[in-house]
Amino acid sequence: MRLGLTTLGRILDDLGSTFLDVVDAPGDMDAEVATVQIYDPLDELSAPPGTILLGVGVQGGEHISELLVALAELGAAGLVVKSPVPVDERVRATVAKTGVALLSLTRAASWAQVAALLRALLAEGDVGGPGEPAESADDLFTLANAVCELLDAPITIEDRSSRVLAFSGRQDESDQARVETVLGRKVPEKYQRLQEERGIYRKLYRSREPIFFDLGGGMLPRTAIAVRAGDEILGSMWATVPGPLPEHRRRAFADAAKIVALHLLRQRAGADAQRRLRADLLSTVLEGGRDAADAAARLGIATERVCVLAAGLDETAMEDAAGREGDRQRFCDALALHVGAIHPHAAAALLGSVAYAVLPLHAQAADAEQRAVRVAESFLSRTGRRFPAAIGVGRLVTSLADVGRSRADAARALRVLRARRVSGVAAAYRDVYFESLLLQLGDLVAAEEQPPAGPYEKLLAYDAEHGTDLVGTLRAYLDALGNVHAAAEAAQVHQNTFRYRLRRLASISGLDLTDPDARLAVSLQIRLFS
Repeated sequence: MRLGLTTLGRILDDLGSTFLDVVDAPGDMDAEVATVQIYDPLDELSAPPGTILLGVGVQGGEHISELLVALAELGAAGLVVKSPVPVDERVRATVAKTGVALLSLTRAASWAQVAALLRALLAEGDVGGPGEPAESADDLFTLANAVCELLDAPITIEDRSSRVLAFSGRQDESDQARVETVLGRKVPEKYQRLQEERGIYRKLYRSREPIFFDLGGGMLPRTAIAVRAGDEILGSMWATVPGPLPEHRRRAFADAAKIVALHLLRQRAGADAQRRLRADLLSTVLEGGRDAADAAARLGIATERVCVLAAGLDETAMEDAAGREGDRQRFCDALALHVGAIHPHAAAALLGSVAYAVLPLHAQAADAEQRAVRVAESFLSRTGRRFPAAIGVGRLVTSLADVGRSRADAARALRVLRARRVSGVAAAYRDVYFESLLLQLGDLVAAEEQPPAGPYEKLLAYDAEHGTDLVGTLRAYLDALGNVHAAAEAAQVHQNTFRYRLRRLASISGLDLTDPDARLAVSLQIRLFS
């Protein structure tokens, strides 16, 4: 997934002190940053020029120095490690020699959070080709910083669901509630509840002017204003302040909200168009036709040694159609962020109700599929509470021409998981192969309107007419692999009674239980028609 270029200096201006600090850096901070990757000690280090590597689990000066050398050979921009960072003369000398900046991540932040923040700052690459704007995400951060200067107060810009769209610098001057909000990119539920109980949101959305409130409890006061486009509320803007704003700053805040509204409208229109384009391009890639290579190039994704992930939300509890579509898109955006952090040439898009991702892998075939399953499981574990879902994983393919096969595998594996009614689970197609075949066979039977036949049909008719359950007796026998003792125990009857029922069902249906083909045929029908 391509990302717009920015510099280390810009990143530190926006995230410095609150999230990142410079441990050591060679001279100025004008190195261009192209993408963000998460370090995996089990994989061979591979990073395009301009990468910031998030050194998850990296500790000790020796390990840091070795990584800096390896990153320099790849043209990377920087390495981020968790604070506190052990800095000795060897580390400083390595930074000076390699030219790779060493940054530290505050202990209060998680790796997932900083990955999301960095990618938001870098902004999505322009998949539509040159000449189309891709700056709206950057513009919001720039605007937040401008409002921060106008009001002399740290700012957040939020959507209607209290998700943080952009924030200014100087967040370290705010309180714990604001820090948690920015770190999580969303106002924590406990603070949302508090503001709802005090009627803050009601006042905010009814007013066209900034409102001031002080919740106490160790929290600094806030001034907030709704961001509107006509009668539609797009979101809100919040300033952490020591007291009520003077009139000239209230007016500046209200005027800034109008500019934010224009940015949000442009961002929404651009995001919708970009998502549609991304979905069209990824659909072309997954079909594997003659235009697949061009579509892959425009998306900036790998064209060999890839596998497809098919991710579907559990929508059984969702009643609102608009809410379902919004959740699907947010779920897909989260998946795109996750696979993009794993590999810079990954991509994801929503096709219908399923989010598909193309994930490049470098391991051998069997290992690669299990690696993809682990990637999917990691994503589900992080998003499970917000997005209950399941993910099917397709086979590893070596060329774009075969990507369609991997997509079909992934979709079939997802269907099996949905048929099981499970969420939070990922499975490779090869691990659910037989269940998938049964579902496909069931589709064929349904499409051709084929009814039960042979001995099974006779048993169904007999049970319906006489109120018996000879089909249940047969199922217990087959499930026990012909072990009468185990089958009788499962059916909760005496062995002699069970043997009598077996003879009875064989007599009625003409089923020869000694014939393996007959057993297979009736077993399949029981699975298909039950």
